[in-house]
Amino acid sequence: MERTRKRHDKLWIFLIALLIVVGGTLIGGLIYLRVTGLGDAFFAGIAEFFAAGGVYSILLLIWVLLIPVLLIILFVIGLRRRKKLREMRFVWQDALRQAAERIERERAEREAKKNALPPPRFGMLAELDRRSAPRAAAENSVRSLQSLCEKFRIFAAARLGLYYDISVIREFIAGLAVSHILILQGISGTGKTSLAYAFGEFLGNPSVIIPVQPMWKERTDLLGYYNEFTKKFNETMLLDKMYEANESNQIYITVLDELNIARVEYYFAEFLSLLEIPDPESRYLEVVPDVWQNDPKGLKDGRIKLPENMWFIGTVNNDDSTFAISDKVYDRAMVLELNNKAERFELSGEERLQGSVSFPAEEFFALVGSEQAWFELTGRNERRLKMLDEYLIDTFQITFGNRIMKQIRNYVSVYVACGGEELDALDDILCKKVLRKLVALNAAYVRSEAEGLCAFLDELFGEGRLAECEEYIRRIARNG
Repeated sequence: MERTRKRHDKLWIFLIALLIVVGGTLIGGLIYLRVTGLGDAFFAGIAEFFAAGGVYSILLLIWVLLIPVLLIILFVIGLRRRKKLREMRFVWQDALRQAAERIERERAEREAKKNALPPPRFGMLAELDRRSAPRAAAENSVRSLQSLCEKFRIFAAARLGLYYDISVIREFIAGLAVSHILILQGISGTGKTSLAYAFGEFLGNPSVIIPVQPMWKERTDLLGYYNEFTKKFNETMLLDKMYEANESNQIYITVLDELNIARVEYYFAEFLSLLEIPDPESRYLEVVPDVWQNDPKGLKDGRIKLPENMWFIGTVNNDDSTFAISDKVYDRAMVLELNNKAERFELSGEERLQGSVSFPAEEFFALVGSEQAWFELTGRNERRLKMLDEYLIDTFQITFGNRIMKQIRNYVSVYVACGGEELDALDDILCKKVLRKLVALNAAYVRSEAEGLCAFLDELFGEGRLAECEEYIRRIARNG
């Protein structure tokens, strides 16, 4: 473009110089003839030449007149072409500028896309970030564990038409105090799921009921997974509630309905391991293996904290369609047997008005901690447990173990604080945590030693004082 423009400039200089030379020569000649007085003779001679010259005169005339005209025409054409070239230059410059701007804009867009955050992969968790989690009021109407049990029992009957024996309520609350995992087992129709559901309603924070599926095998079945096709994380209700619980002070109840329709040791394995860690602040579950800048703020390096204020309650049906629950699960969980329907009881007019209560999780922990701190098994019962342990080791090669002894002490303290008796608590927890191990032994041997064990319990604790244990032993002997 620049080279073409320079060539045109040189051509213009040549044409202008030629026009000046030719025009100047003609004008100079005319002036000379006029000054010397030779003009008339010159023009007369020219006239005679044209008159007598014929073809030559015509050629001379054309040459004399045509050259200036051609120069003028070329000058005019050059001016027009120069104008067009200037216009074309402006057009090209504008086109180049627009092209450069477009290239720069596309480059900026590519850079922006490269640095832009991808669309959020979490939907509900991001929504939870935008709103505050529900919190229980600071003032609560529960002043003791015994009051908690009584109010809950009345609420279930008055508001939900569910009737439970007070001993069942005490076992339930004491179980929550000892472990974050409860197993409710027994025959159908005795209110296993309803008990957990009613407790959530009683606290004003509805329980989450998750039906376990037969194909569940791993953690992602509970928490969800990242879909590579949609670029979104398929969240589950449990994940959303765990995220919410981490920002709340309320008690959260998660019901794993039909816990053993799949192998709980598979899909719940990481939960079981984390709940063994003493420090609740160190219990983290992996949700995603990487970190996105716009992930929910409650996730730490793609992990979510297992909330200390969330309890997992599994309902169990023992039939041909379910799997046996391993000792690993039973050792870490508290078990509640529901084999009988409780009888209806009358409610006073004031009791019929019983509503939900405000009972933050920290208040529950505070009450449980204070009871466990001051309560100690009586020396007599400590000696009884030691003698029972020795008997079981000698006769059946089973023992309590440190974990079970800790659970016994904590469970009995809370059960007594709920208004129960120490021996009733021992009867319940020994049956579910110690004598349960008899099921794994040789059935014929257990049958032969069953009455001897019952007699030893009568002698040690008093006749009929551990009725639940003795009934369980005889049931194993009959069914074995």
